[in-house]
Amino acid sequence: MGSDSGSNDSKITESADIIIVGAGVAGSALAYTLGKDGRRVRVIERDLSLPDRIVGELLQPGGYLKLMELGLEDCVDKIDAQQIYGYALFKDGKSTKLAYPLQHVESDVAGRSFHNGRFIQRMREKASTLPNVKLEQGTVTSLITEKGTVKGVQYKTKNGDELIAKAPLTIVCDGCFSNLRRSLCNPKVDIPSCFVALILENCKLPYANHGHVILADPSPILLYPISSTEVRCLVDVPGQKVPSISNGEMSHFLKSAVAPQMPSELYDAFISAIEKGNIKTMPNRSMPAAPYPTPGALLLGDAFNMRHPLTGGGMTVALSDIVVLRDLLRPLHNLNDASSLCKYLESFYTLRKPTASTINTLAGALYKVFSGSSDPASREMRQACFDYLSLGGVFSNGPIALLSGLNPRPLKLILHFFAVAVYGVGRLLLPFPSFKRLLLGARLISVCVLYINSLVTVMFIDSSVSVTD
Repeated sequence: MGSDSGSNDSKITESADIIIVGAGVAGSALAYTLGKDGRRVRVIERDLSLPDRIVGELLQPGGYLKLMELGLEDCVDKIDAQQIYGYALFKDGKSTKLAYPLQHVESDVAGRSFHNGRFIQRMREKASTLPNVKLEQGTVTSLITEKGTVKGVQYKTKNGDELIAKAPLTIVCDGCFSNLRRSLCNPKVDIPSCFVALILENCKLPYANHGHVILADPSPILLYPISSTEVRCLVDVPGQKVPSISNGEMSHFLKSAVAPQMPSELYDAFISAIEKGNIKTMPNRSMPAAPYPTPGALLLGDAFNMRHPLTGGGMTVALSDIVVLRDLLRPLHNLNDASSLCKYLESFYTLRKPTASTINTLAGALYKVFSGSSDPASREMRQACFDYLSLGGVFSNGPIALLSGLNPRPLKLILHFFAVAVYGVGRLLLPFPSFKRLLLGARLISVCVLYINSLVTVMFIDSSVSVTD
């Protein structure tokens, strides 16, 4: 993917301290953050028009705290963003409300949900207010490398001109479709499912200002407000194939298989959204952070690390990573010693571990537990998880603090997961344990052990994280 700049006839543009490839959530936030610290920042984005995406619409409270830390909290203003105070969980006609544990944080701290494109445009505008930050539209085609060190990028402007931009450090954050990540990491992308997205209009959610998770079959349905009049609905479909939209299969699937599982208050709005036909689909990608430390370059955002979007943790991880990177770069006045900088920035991968791996691992684990299964032990685990969270107090506060990014502790994730299994077995054995229930309890424990083993494995794979608290 790299090329030797010595053999390239492209025009070399003015230099910068740092080049950022991509101006999505991660790139825009990073540009403002580094620009505010006095760096000359060059941002090259493929398309600077208003993005239209169906994810990146829910920012957890932990992510909002990072937004505040970066001085970007006003970017959720004036876009009709909605405050989110927790989740509502639905299963078999029953529901429970799970509040974010916000008692010890500032009064304005909550989750925020919004149109992704509006949020990104606000951050781009804010970054552009800094005189030392330059945003330009162009498609980066390759990294420029000399003797194994990245010196900048080659890109094509919207007019078709081939240009080269050089800087001591290039940060690649061009999203889940990144064409540069292969030269900077080992991209093992898994696609466990796809989202089918609709917008429900002028309807009230059963629990105002909450995200809603319906434990449907075969897998969960998510709902949350993205404006004062719109509710985003995401129907998870396992695997990589979804029914065809063009021939009417999708409409039939949504009406026959999904609509009967919707809360009654939302049924009419859901059917209306299907009939309007503005249905979108998107594969759900998961990719552990497996970087090749490369002099002169760094990966960030979805180009670097992805998790199942069920828990809405992507922006929280990206913003947390930016805070870590900002603090590491602040004492460095000279970025020109590429090999020393590369070695120094290896600590970034260690410092990001607690937040990133907890949120990543929880997303994968909850998706497995919340999805339907023909296995009785897996079904029992799903029911136990619903009932455990319904207990409230410490039983819900701990998991919700993990999910929201307010208290990302890997060890606490494993402890709560084990507690759910113990609770599930206890339910099976009371009031009188039958032989069949004993067998099911044993199966439940074995399923739990497999889950915990996979959790620990994922934590270690995901940037070799330690599970210490």
